[in-house]
Parts: sequence; C-alpha cells; structure tokens
Amino acid sequence: MALLMVLRSAGTRCGRAGLPSPLNQGIIRLVLIGINARVREMVIKSVLALAIAYILGAIPFGLIFVRATTGKDIRQLGSGRTGGTNVLRAAGPLVAFLSILCDFAKGWGAVKIARLLTGIPALEAASGLIAVVGHNYSIFIGFKGGAGTMTTIGGALGLWPLSCAIAVVVGGVAILLTRHASVGSIVVAVLLPLLFAWRASLGRLPWSYMIHSLGTTALTLWSLRPNIRRLLAGSERKVTLHRSR
Repeated sequence: MALLMVLRSAGTRCGRAGLPSPLNQGIIRLVLIGINARVREMVIKSVLALAIAYILGAIPFGLIFVRATTGKDIRQLGSGRTGGTNVLRAAGPLVAFLSILCDFAKGWGAVKIARLLTGIPALEAASGLIAVVGHNYSIFIGFKGGAGTMTTIGGALGLWPLSCAIAVVVGGVAILLTRHASVGSIVVAVLLPLLFAWRASLGRLPWSYMIHSLGTTALTLWSLRPNIRRLLAGSERKVTLHRSR
C-alpha cells in the first residue's frame, strides 16, 4: 500500500512538472486495454444476439408440424407460406395453434436473449426485428417463410407487454369482422408503430424500440402484397376453422 502511494505521488509530481510518467502511461494503457476489452465483448455479444435471433426466427415450425401430421409440404399448399393461416388450412386448428404459439415464442425469445446478453434497448428491438426477417426469409427453406405477424407480436410482448395485448385484441376483432387473416395482420402492422411512438413520446419507452415496430411493419406489408391485391380485387380467401380439402 505504501509503495502504491509513493508511485502515485511520483506520477502526480511528474505530471505537474510536464515530464513523461511511466506510471501515468501505464495507467492510461491499462484503462484503454480495459475499454477495448469491454467494447470487443459488447460487439461479440451484440453479433451473437442478432445471429441467435435470425436462427431462432428461421426455424420453420409451420412446415415441420404440417409435414409431421399430414406428410405434406406446406410450401406446396395454399399461399405457400409457413404461417398460422396456411397451417390452419393445411392441417387444422390444433396444429395451427401449436405453430402460432411457436412463431410467437420466436419473437419473444429473440428479445429476451438480446436483453440478457447486452441490455441495450436498440439491440433488443433489432433482435426482435431480425427474428421476423428469419421467419419471413428462412435460410433453412430457401429464404421463404411467412408474413411474420405472430413473430412480430411475440417481439412486441418482449419489448412492451401491453402492446402485445392490444395488438392481439384489435387484430383479432379485425379478423372476426372481415374473416380475412391478412386484414388482421395489416391492422397489427400499422397499429404497433403508433402504440410504440405514443408510449415513447410519454417517456415510458426508449425511441429505439421503433426499430422493431417500423421494421416489422415494412416486412409485413411487403410480404402481404399479394393479399392486398386480392383484398382490393375482392378475391381474398376467408378464414375458416377447418382444413382445406
């Protein structure tokens, strides 16, 4: 302890005299090494969180469950998507519910893992978004997938639980009134950015959460372009609680 005090005193005197101090240089070097190590660790954790989010999102649960229960390839049925609506038509409500639950968990899990690894709000939001990218463009099935609505809502649950509840209720009402799943997805896609912007404007959420809500809106609307054209033409299929024959 006494030696450390002497060294510090010597370093201080050298610094005041304008002389180079080996002790000061050593301290600065150690500080820089520590900062660089922390930065490297955070970069690695951030990349890991995003990679996990994509892989998690890319797991094609709809394809897996439909193939396991019917022996069919969902990509060759209906819309060709792996999401809950097409699973419902291909394998019935029970399998669709299981698929929806797993797709939902992908978004929620991506946000939670990012929070655990980094604790950075922007990374949490980005991970939720990347999970939707994985769902829509899965590396496991030739970069195809679904529209990402349930994975989006799962991510919203991880970021702000109330937004998830509102989205489920409003989106569900839209589906019940129109009997079009695509209308519910569009409503949710438009609603979430409004909810997050309102909450952030009150200072209750970080604005960086808009990365998730705006990004997923763009992904959903882009994926639903064929549905939007059919809705405008009046030829969009309605949702029924039985599998297609």
